[in-house]
Amino acid sequence: MVLIYAIMKKIILLLLLSIATFNSKAQNDIGVFLAAGVEDANRFANDYFAPATKGLMHSMNANWFNTAKIKPLGGFEISVIANASTVNNDNKTFQLNTNNYNNIEFVQGPSSQMVSTVLGENNPAIMVEIEYDDPIFGNQTEQVELPNGIGSEKINLIPTAFIQAALGLGKGIEVKARFVPKIVTEDVSLNMYGAGLQMEFTQWLPADKVLPLAISGLIAYTHLDASYDIVNSSSVVGENKRVESDINTWLFQLIASTKFPVINFYGGLGLIRGKSETNLLGTYRVTNGALTSSDIVNPLSLSSNVSSPRGTIGTKLKLGFFRLNAEYHLSEFNAFSLGINFGFR
Repeated sequence: MVLIYAIMKKIILLLLLSIATFNSKAQNDIGVFLAAGVEDANRFANDYFAPATKGLMHSMNANWFNTAKIKPLGGFEISVIANASTVNNDNKTFQLNTNNYNNIEFVQGPSSQMVSTVLGENNPAIMVEIEYDDPIFGNQTEQVELPNGIGSEKINLIPTAFIQAALGLGKGIEVKARFVPKIVTEDVSLNMYGAGLQMEFTQWLPADKVLPLAISGLIAYTHLDASYDIVNSSSVVGENKRVESDINTWLFQLIASTKFPVINFYGGLGLIRGKSETNLLGTYRVTNGALTSSDIVNPLSLSSNVSSPRGTIGTKLKLGFFRLNAEYHLSEFNAFSLGINFGFR
């Protein structure tokens, strides 16, 4: 749990920092892209970051349930959960067509090329030429290296971790809540929580006691908000520089499971829907050698959406008050999860 939590925090903070600086091995940053125009910078940034936020939304929604059988009145379970969505090669690149940009062209090759997302790596490096209007020298051009992503660190998972609680209310109804201990430092704030409602349909049937399966439905909401105060940037000066990110997701799931005393199997079909919004806020002045710009206010607004069906298979081992479960999800981003659970009834 501690390791997963540390990796999760590193990835989320890396995403925020990347949005703030577009940092790469060549030490290029967002200032150069802003000099090419806010429209070009927004177009590139949305394509660059979208796979990571989509993968994060899938990871956030794993392990909301480990059975379709609802706990009786007063029954409870406390869980420590570690999730991870997997990153495949399609998530690591996107098609950059400079014909859709106003002031960016590739230095070599055709006008449309596959380049790294924040989950990938440009190997070899890819150079672009940016055209900008200098207030003193007029029209200028500069060659810069496109940013790499976390693929250069050989990270192929987007993990999340939660502490989760479930409580039976009777009459086939169970409520759930999950959270991540809040992270607050001098520069960074991160908050993550969720709530769910699960209802067992088979418990309302007269033949519930003899049915070999339990069937239930789940609705769950998960929220993440994070902010990063930009203290220093290599070529961007300004005031109130910060990144703010807000992610909201919904999970709708139909679940079926066996009802054996020790080992059980469960599965489900559902839908994940969510939206991620991230903004680069504050006032910025690009200064990179001779390159200067006027004030640019609140330059980036990034948004990505998820609406994806999901299939789930899993198994659960129950030994008294101790339970252990593992599951796998098939969706736009596949994910897997492990849970250590402690419960009563």
